[in-house]
Amino acid sequence: MKFRSMRRHAVTGLFGAVLAGASLFSGIASADTYKWITSKPQGANDAQAISTQWMVDEFARRTGGKHDIQVFWGGSVAKTREIPDALSAGAGDFGDIITPYFQDKFPLNNAVGFFIPQPNSTIEVALMMQKWHRMYPQFDAEMAKYNLKAIGFRPLESYGLLCREPINGLADLKGKRIRTYGFAYPKIVEAMGATPVSIASSEAYEALQRGILDCSPIGPALARGWKLDEVAKYYVKFPFGASFGHLVTMNRKSYDGMPDDVKAIVDGLGREYAMRYAVDLEVQIAAVLEEWKTSGVTVIDFPISEAAALVEDAGVQEIRKGWIEKANAAGLPADAIAAELKF
Repeated sequence: MKFRSMRRHAVTGLFGAVLAGASLFSGIASADTYKWITSKPQGANDAQAISTQWMVDEFARRTGGKHDIQVFWGGSVAKTREIPDALSAGAGDFGDIITPYFQDKFPLNNAVGFFIPQPNSTIEVALMMQKWHRMYPQFDAEMAKYNLKAIGFRPLESYGLLCREPINGLADLKGKRIRTYGFAYPKIVEAMGATPVSIASSEAYEALQRGILDCSPIGPALARGWKLDEVAKYYVKFPFGASFGHLVTMNRKSYDGMPDDVKAIVDGLGREYAMRYAVDLEVQIAAVLEEWKTSGVTVIDFPISEAAALVEDAGVQEIRKGWIEKANAAGLPADAIAAELKF
Protein backbone atom coordinates (compact mmCIF):
# COMPACT_ATOMS: atom_id res chain seq x y z
CA MET A 1 0.00 0.00 0.00
CA LYS A 2 1.49 3.34 -0.95
CA PHE A 3 1.50 6.10 1.55
CA ARG A 4 0.89 9.09 -0.66
CA SER A 5 0.96 12.55 0.75
CA MET A 6 -2.36 14.29 0.42
CA ARG A 7 -2.38 17.12 -2.07
CA ARG A 8 -3.78 20.02 -0.13
CA HIS A 9 -6.06 22.29 -2.11
CA ALA A 10 -6.25 25.87 -0.97
CA VAL A 11 -9.56 27.11 -2.23
CA THR A 12 -10.51 30.76 -2.30
CA GLY A 13 -13.45 31.91 -0.27
CA LEU A 14 -16.93 32.20 -1.61
CA PHE A 15 -16.52 35.70 -2.97
CA GLY A 16 -13.16 34.87 -4.56
CA ALA A 17 -14.67 31.81 -6.19
CA VAL A 18 -17.48 33.90 -7.65
CA LEU A 19 -15.06 36.52 -8.92
CA ALA A 20 -12.54 34.03 -10.28
CA GLY A 21 -15.18 31.69 -11.60
CA ALA A 22 -13.09 28.70 -10.45
CA SER A 23 -11.26 27.33 -7.46
CA LEU A 24 -7.57 28.07 -7.14
CA PHE A 25 -5.32 25.16 -6.32
CA SER A 26 -1.92 24.99 -4.71
CA GLY A 27 -0.10 21.82 -3.69
CA ILE A 28 3.01 20.56 -2.04
CA ALA A 29 4.60 17.68 -3.93
CA SER A 30 6.30 15.07 -1.79
CA ALA A 31 7.82 11.66 -2.19
CA ASP A 32 5.90 8.43 -2.57
CA THR A 33 6.83 5.96 0.16
CA TYR A 34 6.36 2.29 -0.67
CA LYS A 35 6.10 -0.44 1.93
CA TRP A 36 8.29 -3.59 1.96
CA ILE A 37 7.10 -6.42 4.22
CA THR A 38 9.47 -9.19 5.24
CA SER A 39 9.96 -11.81 7.91
CA LYS A 40 13.70 -11.10 8.04
CA PRO A 41 14.78 -9.42 11.30
CA GLN A 42 16.16 -5.90 11.05
CA GLY A 43 19.93 -5.80 11.18
CA ALA A 44 20.33 -9.47 10.20
CA ASN A 45 23.85 -9.71 8.82
CA ASP A 46 23.10 -12.13 6.01
CA ALA A 47 22.96 -11.84 2.24
CA GLN A 48 19.16 -11.71 2.17
CA ALA A 49 18.90 -8.74 4.54
CA ILE A 50 21.97 -6.99 3.13
CA SER A 51 20.70 -7.21 -0.45
CA THR A 52 17.23 -6.05 0.61
CA GLN A 53 18.76 -2.93 2.15
CA TRP A 54 20.88 -2.41 -0.97
CA MET A 55 17.78 -2.43 -3.16
CA VAL A 56 15.96 -0.02 -0.85
CA ASP A 57 18.91 2.39 -0.79
CA GLU A 58 19.41 2.19 -4.56
CA PHE A 59 15.72 2.84 -5.21
CA ALA A 60 15.89 6.07 -3.23
CA ARG A 61 19.16 7.09 -4.90
CA ARG A 62 18.04 6.34 -8.45
CA THR A 63 14.76 8.19 -8.03
CA GLY A 64 16.70 11.22 -6.78
CA GLY A 65 14.99 11.04 -3.40
CA LYS A 66 11.56 11.55 -4.96
CA HIS A 67 10.47 8.08 -3.85
CA ASP A 68 11.57 5.68 -1.15
CA ILE A 69 10.80 2.31 0.42
CA GLN A 70 10.14 1.72 4.11
CA VAL A 71 10.96 -1.80 5.26
CA PHE A 72 8.77 -3.45 7.90
CA TRP A 73 11.14 -6.08 9.28
CA GLY A 74 10.68 -9.17 11.39
CA GLY A 75 7.15 -10.14 10.35
CA SER A 76 5.71 -6.99 11.91
CA VAL A 77 3.08 -6.77 9.16
CA ALA A 78 2.87 -10.42 8.04
CA LYS A 79 4.59 -13.63 9.06
CA THR A 80 6.44 -15.79 6.53
CA ARG A 81 3.42 -17.85 5.47
CA GLU A 82 1.13 -14.80 5.45
CA ILE A 83 3.18 -12.63 3.09
CA PRO A 84 1.70 -13.77 -0.27
CA ASP A 85 -1.86 -13.07 0.87
CA ALA A 86 -0.83 -9.83 2.58
CA LEU A 87 0.87 -8.58 -0.59
CA SER A 88 -2.09 -9.66 -2.72
CA ALA A 89 -4.43 -7.67 -0.49
CA GLY A 90 -2.25 -4.55 -0.58
CA ALA A 91 -0.84 -4.67 2.96
CA GLY A 92 2.53 -4.02 1.33
CA ASP A 93 3.94 -2.94 -2.02
CA PHE A 94 7.12 -5.05 -1.94
CA GLY A 95 7.83 -8.29 -0.13
CA ASP A 96 9.78 -11.54 -0.28
CA ILE A 97 7.88 -14.77 -0.80
CA ILE A 98 9.63 -17.98 0.27
CA THR A 99 8.38 -20.07 -2.61
CA PRO A 100 9.16 -23.60 -1.27
CA TYR A 101 6.43 -23.02 1.33
CA PHE A 102 3.89 -22.44 -1.47
CA GLN A 103 4.60 -25.13 -4.05
CA ASP A 104 0.89 -25.79 -4.58
CA LYS A 105 0.15 -22.09 -5.06
CA PHE A 106 3.10 -21.29 -7.34
CA PRO A 107 4.05 -24.60 -8.98
CA LEU A 108 5.62 -23.07 -12.10
CA ASN A 109 7.71 -20.60 -10.13
CA ASN A 110 8.81 -23.49 -7.89
CA ALA A 111 10.18 -25.49 -10.82
CA VAL A 112 13.62 -25.91 -9.23
CA GLY A 113 12.07 -27.26 -6.04
CA PHE A 114 10.69 -30.28 -7.91
CA PHE A 115 14.14 -31.16 -9.31
CA ILE A 116 16.31 -31.76 -6.24
CA PRO A 117 19.14 -32.62 -6.64
CA GLN A 118 19.97 -30.41 -9.61
CA PRO A 119 23.33 -29.12 -10.91
CA ASN A 120 22.97 -25.33 -10.89
CA SER A 121 24.50 -22.75 -8.55
CA THR A 122 22.75 -19.80 -6.93
CA ILE A 123 23.45 -17.33 -9.72
CA GLU A 124 22.69 -19.92 -12.42
CA VAL A 125 19.26 -20.57 -10.88
CA ALA A 126 18.59 -16.83 -10.65
CA LEU A 127 19.50 -16.31 -14.29
CA MET A 128 17.32 -19.26 -15.33
CA MET A 129 14.36 -17.75 -13.47
CA GLN A 130 14.97 -14.39 -15.14
CA LYS A 131 15.09 -16.09 -18.53
CA TRP A 132 11.93 -18.12 -17.94
CA HIS A 133 9.99 -15.02 -16.89
CA ARG A 134 11.27 -13.19 -19.96
CA MET A 135 10.55 -16.01 -22.44
CA TYR A 136 7.40 -17.64 -21.06
CA PRO A 137 4.44 -15.48 -19.98
CA GLN A 138 3.00 -18.41 -18.00
CA PHE A 139 5.42 -17.71 -15.13
CA ASP A 140 4.19 -14.12 -14.80
CA ALA A 141 0.56 -15.17 -15.32
CA GLU A 142 0.80 -17.51 -12.33
CA MET A 143 1.75 -14.52 -10.16
CA ALA A 144 -0.86 -12.26 -11.74
CA LYS A 145 -3.64 -14.60 -10.56
CA TYR A 146 -2.85 -13.36 -7.05
CA ASN A 147 -2.30 -9.68 -7.93
CA LEU A 148 1.47 -10.22 -7.67
CA LYS A 149 4.48 -9.53 -9.88
CA ALA A 150 7.95 -11.04 -9.44
CA ILE A 151 10.61 -8.36 -9.88
CA GLY A 152 13.69 -10.19 -8.57
CA PHE A 153 14.97 -13.66 -7.77
CA ARG A 154 16.79 -14.84 -4.64
CA PRO A 155 17.77 -18.52 -4.85
CA LEU A 156 19.19 -20.15 -1.77
CA GLU A 157 22.79 -21.25 -1.63
CA SER A 158 23.84 -24.70 -2.80
CA TYR A 159 22.83 -27.14 -0.09
CA GLY A 160 24.62 -30.02 1.59
CA LEU A 161 23.76 -31.97 4.73
CA LEU A 162 24.64 -30.78 8.22
CA CYS A 163 24.81 -33.84 10.46
CA ARG A 164 25.48 -34.90 14.02
CA GLU A 165 27.73 -37.76 12.86
CA PRO A 166 30.13 -38.18 9.92
CA ILE A 167 28.51 -39.33 6.67
CA ASN A 168 30.81 -40.73 4.00
CA GLY A 169 28.32 -42.36 1.66
CA LEU A 170 24.81 -43.77 1.26
CA ALA A 171 25.48 -46.61 3.66
CA ASP A 172 25.91 -44.10 6.49
CA LEU A 173 22.55 -42.46 5.69
CA LYS A 174 20.47 -45.62 6.16
CA GLY A 175 17.91 -45.09 8.91
CA LYS A 176 18.95 -41.49 9.61
CA ARG A 177 16.25 -38.94 10.41
CA ILE A 178 16.60 -36.00 8.01
CA ARG A 179 14.65 -32.75 7.94
CA THR A 180 12.62 -32.22 4.76
CA TYR A 181 10.08 -29.83 3.23
CA GLY A 182 8.27 -29.46 -0.07
CA PHE A 183 7.87 -32.37 -2.50
CA ALA A 184 11.32 -33.36 -3.73
CA TYR A 185 13.25 -33.51 -0.46
CA PRO A 186 11.06 -36.18 1.19
CA LYS A 187 11.43 -38.42 -1.88
CA ILE A 188 15.18 -38.02 -2.17
CA VAL A 189 15.57 -38.75 1.56
CA GLU A 190 13.46 -41.89 1.20
CA ALA A 191 15.65 -42.90 -1.76
CA MET A 192 18.67 -42.59 0.58
CA GLY A 193 17.08 -45.16 2.87
CA ALA A 194 16.61 -42.44 5.50
CA THR A 195 13.46 -41.12 7.20
CA PRO A 196 12.07 -37.70 6.19
CA VAL A 197 11.00 -35.53 9.13
CA SER A 198 8.97 -32.35 8.59
CA ILE A 199 10.26 -29.74 11.03
CA ALA A 200 10.27 -25.95 10.66
CA SER A 201 13.60 -24.15 10.29
CA SER A 202 13.01 -22.44 13.64
CA GLU A 203 12.78 -25.85 15.36
CA ALA A 204 15.79 -27.47 13.69
CA TYR A 205 18.33 -26.32 16.32
CA GLU A 206 16.57 -28.07 19.19
CA ALA A 207 15.74 -31.10 17.03
CA LEU A 208 19.42 -31.59 16.13
CA GLN A 209 20.54 -30.88 19.67
CA ARG A 210 18.17 -33.49 21.13
CA GLY A 211 18.76 -36.10 18.43
CA ILE A 212 15.25 -35.84 16.96
CA LEU A 213 17.08 -35.08 13.72
CA ASP A 214 20.35 -36.61 12.56
CA CYS A 215 20.83 -34.27 9.59
CA SER A 216 19.31 -31.26 7.87
CA PRO A 217 19.75 -30.07 4.26
CA ILE A 218 21.24 -26.58 4.44
CA GLY A 219 24.08 -24.42 3.16
CA PRO A 220 26.98 -23.01 5.19
CA ALA A 221 25.66 -19.45 5.42
CA LEU A 222 22.22 -20.53 6.61
CA ALA A 223 23.73 -23.11 8.97
CA ARG A 224 25.69 -20.29 10.62
CA GLY A 225 22.69 -17.94 10.53
CA TRP A 226 20.48 -20.45 12.35
CA LYS A 227 23.46 -21.48 14.55
CA LEU A 228 22.88 -25.11 13.62
CA ASP A 229 26.64 -25.60 13.39
CA GLU A 230 26.75 -25.32 17.18
CA VAL A 231 24.90 -28.63 17.57
CA ALA A 232 25.84 -30.52 14.38
CA LYS A 233 29.53 -30.63 13.54
CA TYR A 234 29.71 -32.48 10.20
CA TYR A 235 28.94 -30.69 6.94
CA VAL A 236 28.50 -33.21 4.14
CA LYS A 237 28.90 -31.81 0.63
CA PHE A 238 25.93 -33.70 -0.78
CA PRO A 239 25.29 -32.08 -4.19
CA PHE A 240 21.69 -30.96 -3.82
CA GLY A 241 22.42 -27.82 -5.86
CA ALA A 242 20.90 -24.43 -5.16
CA SER A 243 17.32 -24.54 -3.97
CA PHE A 244 15.03 -21.86 -5.29
CA GLY A 245 14.34 -19.56 -2.38
CA HIS A 246 12.58 -16.23 -2.56
CA LEU A 247 10.71 -14.21 -5.12
CA VAL A 248 11.21 -10.49 -4.59
CA THR A 249 7.63 -9.55 -5.33
CA MET A 250 5.39 -6.50 -5.75
CA ASN A 251 1.69 -6.00 -5.36
CA ARG A 252 0.72 -5.82 -9.03
CA LYS A 253 -1.55 -2.81 -8.67
CA SER A 254 1.24 -0.93 -6.92
CA TYR A 255 3.62 -1.79 -9.75
CA ASP A 256 1.12 -0.89 -12.47
CA GLY A 257 0.39 2.41 -10.71
CA MET A 258 4.01 3.54 -10.78
CA PRO A 259 5.10 6.21 -13.27
CA ASP A 260 6.94 4.69 -16.22
CA ASP A 261 10.32 6.06 -15.14
CA VAL A 262 9.92 4.53 -11.67
CA LYS A 263 8.87 1.19 -13.17
CA ALA A 264 12.03 1.26 -15.27
CA ILE A 265 14.12 1.77 -12.13
CA VAL A 266 12.38 -1.14 -10.37
CA ASP A 267 12.87 -3.39 -13.40
CA GLY A 268 16.55 -2.48 -13.57
CA LEU A 269 17.08 -3.11 -9.87
CA GLY A 270 15.33 -6.46 -10.20
CA ARG A 271 17.72 -7.52 -12.97
CA GLU A 272 20.76 -6.40 -10.98
CA TYR A 273 19.55 -7.84 -7.70
CA ALA A 274 20.47 -11.47 -8.39
CA MET A 275 24.14 -10.72 -9.00
CA ARG A 276 24.39 -8.40 -6.00
CA TYR A 277 22.78 -11.00 -3.74
CA ALA A 278 24.89 -13.86 -5.11
CA VAL A 279 28.13 -11.95 -4.50
CA ASP A 280 27.10 -11.10 -0.92
CA LEU A 281 26.20 -14.76 -0.39
CA GLU A 282 29.52 -16.10 -1.70
CA VAL A 283 31.41 -13.74 0.61
CA GLN A 284 29.45 -15.07 3.57
CA ILE A 285 29.88 -18.71 2.59
CA ALA A 286 33.65 -18.25 2.30
CA ALA A 287 33.76 -16.62 5.74
CA VAL A 288 31.78 -19.47 7.32
CA LEU A 289 33.95 -22.16 5.74
CA GLU A 290 37.04 -20.37 7.04
CA GLU A 291 35.51 -20.07 10.51
CA TRP A 292 34.64 -23.78 10.55
CA LYS A 293 38.34 -24.64 10.31
CA THR A 294 38.76 -23.46 13.90
CA SER A 295 35.28 -24.03 15.33
CA GLY A 296 35.28 -27.81 15.01
CA VAL A 297 33.03 -28.34 11.99
CA THR A 298 34.36 -31.03 9.65
CA VAL A 299 33.59 -30.77 5.92
CA ILE A 300 33.16 -34.12 4.15
CA ASP A 301 32.88 -34.80 0.41
CA PHE A 302 30.03 -37.09 -0.66
CA PRO A 303 30.51 -39.50 -3.61
CA ILE A 304 28.94 -37.81 -6.65
CA SER A 305 28.15 -41.15 -8.31
CA GLU A 306 26.06 -42.28 -5.32
CA ALA A 307 24.12 -39.00 -5.32
CA ALA A 308 23.48 -39.22 -9.06
CA ALA A 309 22.10 -42.75 -8.74
CA LEU A 310 19.35 -41.49 -6.40
CA VAL A 311 17.78 -39.42 -9.19
CA GLU A 312 16.62 -42.62 -10.89
CA ASP A 313 14.54 -43.61 -7.86
CA ALA A 314 10.86 -44.05 -8.79
CA GLY A 315 9.65 -41.64 -6.11
CA VAL A 316 12.08 -38.92 -7.21
CA GLN A 317 11.06 -39.38 -10.84
CA GLU A 318 7.38 -39.23 -9.89
CA ILE A 319 7.82 -35.74 -8.43
CA ARG A 320 9.67 -34.54 -11.52
CA LYS A 321 7.06 -35.97 -13.86
CA GLY A 322 4.34 -34.30 -11.81
CA TRP A 323 5.86 -30.87 -12.46
CA ILE A 324 6.34 -31.64 -16.16
CA GLU A 325 2.65 -32.53 -16.46
CA LYS A 326 1.60 -29.27 -14.80
CA ALA A 327 3.96 -27.26 -16.98
CA ASN A 328 2.78 -28.96 -20.17
CA ALA A 329 -0.83 -28.27 -19.18
CA ALA A 330 0.10 -24.58 -18.82
CA GLY A 331 1.51 -24.57 -22.36
CA LEU A 332 5.19 -24.52 -21.37
CA PRO A 333 7.96 -26.48 -23.12
CA ALA A 334 8.35 -28.53 -19.95
CA ASP A 335 10.92 -31.01 -21.24
CA ALA A 336 13.23 -28.19 -22.36
CA ILE A 337 12.99 -26.50 -18.96
CA ALA A 338 13.48 -29.81 -17.13
CA ALA A 339 16.59 -30.48 -19.21
CA GLU A 340 18.23 -27.44 -17.60
CA LEU A 341 17.65 -29.04 -14.19
CA LYS A 342 18.92 -32.54 -14.94
CA PHE A 343 21.55 -33.75 -12.52
